[in-house]
Amino acid sequence: FKVDIKLESSYPFVPPKMTFLSKVWHPNVSSQSGAICLDILKDQWSPALTLKTALLCLQALLASPQPDDPQDAVVAKQYLDDFETYKKTARYWTEAFANPKADAPNEKVERIVEMGFERAKAIQALQRCGGDENAALEQLLGGA
Repeated sequence: FKVDIKLESSYPFVPPKMTFLSKVWHPNVSSQSGAICLDILKDQWSPALTLKTALLCLQALLASPQPDDPQDAVVAKQYLDDFETYKKTARYWTEAFANPKADAPNEKVERIVEMGFERAKAIQALQRCGGDENAALEQLLGGA
């Protein structure tokens, strides 16, 4: 994942400003803006903390989502109501947007578009199917 980190001139007395540049499907990260909901990046910051500490906390947040204090309510709802779909979508977004070799998802979309399907519908089907191209095609052909 790529994270934009900005340090103000008053750092370390104010927290670093961090946002994801990579698209992330996570309850505590905005799927639109990359904004991060993490207490030490806001009111729990202390000058004793370091940038390394902030990154370690961000890593821990990614591994242990907090859907009861979400940044993205849609993702949090999916996490709580349909965990399997959440996992498939998160896996797809990671493969598509955070993998340095992310050609494969784009190639899958292109192949499906070449078959006559709309790009948006191809992307949605791939997301729902966790990037499984055959399952996405079946879904598109079945009208699901």
